[in-house]
Amino acid sequence: MTKSESIRRAKETIASRRAESIASYERRIAEVSAAVPEFAEIDRELQKTGPKIVAASFGGGDTRAEIEEIRREYEKTAARRREILAENGYAPDYCDMHYSCEKCSDSGYVGIDLCDCLRREIVQNFLESSGLYSLTKNQTFDTFCLDYYEKDDRIVMEQIVGLLKRYADGFDPASSGNLILVGATGLGKTHLCSAVARRVIERGFYVVYESAQGLFGEYEARRFHTNSYTDASEEDDIDRFADCDLLIIDDLGTEITNRFSISCLYYLLNQRLIRHRPTVISTNLRGAELRSRYEDRIMSRVFGEFIPLQFTGSDIRMQKIKKNSD
Repeated sequence: MTKSESIRRAKETIASRRAESIASYERRIAEVSAAVPEFAEIDRELQKTGPKIVAASFGGGDTRAEIEEIRREYEKTAARRREILAENGYAPDYCDMHYSCEKCSDSGYVGIDLCDCLRREIVQNFLESSGLYSLTKNQTFDTFCLDYYEKDDRIVMEQIVGLLKRYADGFDPASSGNLILVGATGLGKTHLCSAVARRVIERGFYVVYESAQGLFGEYEARRFHTNSYTDASEEDDIDRFADCDLLIIDDLGTEITNRFSISCLYYLLNQRLIRHRPTVISTNLRGAELRSRYEDRIMSRVFGEFIPLQFTGSDIRMQKIKKNSD
């Protein structure tokens, strides 16, 4: 799902809520009007208020006094409307308009500013489209445990976690740098990549998180027209890797490395560097292994444009297995 598609779906969700709020309001009005004729008459009188104010505005004379009189009459009639509801066993506000979000009346905006309700929907869609929805439920900064690191390793990891928190909290597509997280398996690279992604998404930015295998698999599917990648919409979806505010490539080096995947990686890194779009990469490969697997033109960009973060310690997964078996 592209960024524009995520935002469009969020707006559709808010619009659907507004439509349901209006439909529910109209059903309640119809219900009470059918049961209480006096209420129906009062409600018709209230509906005339808008046209009366418009007529007064263009009618000349003391417009302000006329409008104020119309408002006083409206308040008097509205009070009688609430009394009728109470007299007939309904809550006084039963026939008021009730929105899911009273702050913006289910419009998604407060003035010209994005309402929190629409922002939450966009964040939710960003999470789903990023590939992170299930991961980020458990893999956050708050759930990252440093107890599995000892002595110097713990000091190093505390520094890395602090740096990544500051990176996520201050993320700006135009100025944030590129990071490469390097270290053996089971040291928390994926967990912290997920934590960064969630924090950046919660701040309203469009993040795409993908494993190296999944990323190059999508490029390959598009290139060779396999699976469903056969039309322009899928091509636009692939472009999210180049266009997103932050791209996170997890486990670089686990993909099948060939001329095509190397070409894709070069293209992607080059495009993002040209567009000043930050990228975070995690890999189990050491520097020498990266150089032997990928071309010099790629490594010159990685080592020249990415800040390396070296993870240390012992495999956390193995520590957990051992602890559970004891």
